[in-house]
Amino acid sequence: MINTENIEKDWLFEITPKNKFFSLNLKEVWQYRDLLLLFVKRDVVTVYKQTVLGPLWYLIQPLFTSITFTIIFNNVAGIDTGTVPPFLFNLAGITVWNYFTACLNGTSNTFGANAGIFGKVYFPRLIVPISIVISNLIKFGIQFLIFVVFYVFYYFKGATVGLNGSVVFFPLLIVLMGVLGLGLGMFISSLVTKYRDFSNLIGFGVQLLMYLSAVMYPIALINEKLPTYGWLVHYNPLAYVIETTRYMLLNVGQISIWGLGYTFVVTVAVFLVGVLIFNKTEKSFIDTV
Repeated sequence: MINTENIEKDWLFEITPKNKFFSLNLKEVWQYRDLLLLFVKRDVVTVYKQTVLGPLWYLIQPLFTSITFTIIFNNVAGIDTGTVPPFLFNLAGITVWNYFTACLNGTSNTFGANAGIFGKVYFPRLIVPISIVISNLIKFGIQFLIFVVFYVFYYFKGATVGLNGSVVFFPLLIVLMGVLGLGLGMFISSLVTKYRDFSNLIGFGVQLLMYLSAVMYPIALINEKLPTYGWLVHYNPLAYVIETTRYMLLNVGQISIWGLGYTFVVTVAVFLVGVLIFNKTEKSFIDTV
């Protein structure tokens, strides 16, 4: 006669329905860390595998965007960046902004893009959006290196640029951007499974959000030129991250402790809501995708 008690003890993993109202289940994610690294490698390597320029697209996009912003907003519109070269001013904001948008766009279609594999094999679904955030961190590192190159170039050219002492906390800003993009992306991905046309609004929404995030202008300019509409920027947590980034890297602008606290609270709230809805959607999304 078979001893079922001993058989049950031999199982390495036990897959059970998720009955908890909220669960990150980081222990299970850690158990599947090899799969997580595999997804990260897939995101980095395969995206530009059959392209002409390959990883050079990581560099071309922020450079051309910074040049365009410099011509339109600084040369034509006359936005003053103080002693900091306009190109370097724009490049600092764009580099950080690109990381957020890459995380948001990459995770906003998690269920739709991975429906095939989700329907065939079990693994913690949270691994996929986390892998996107990590892989985009590698892309951010490449783009940030370009910023460093131009920073050194302008420094030896005689431009008045310098790091602020608070730059040691710069990695925390990047973590905030990644977590905010992850939470918002998981929330949108859950909505897209039921409302397909919602995905069409993402591109437009991100573009509009960029203009409200102080990417190409200092927050002080909004207070001076458009005080009536300044609240649109002041209640945008991304604006404080961009402004603080330039304060740390270029020692220009200002840092708002209240703004950073507000950003932290919003980021945590968006992430928790995103995980909650993501876990709820993964139970039945295969029937609607």
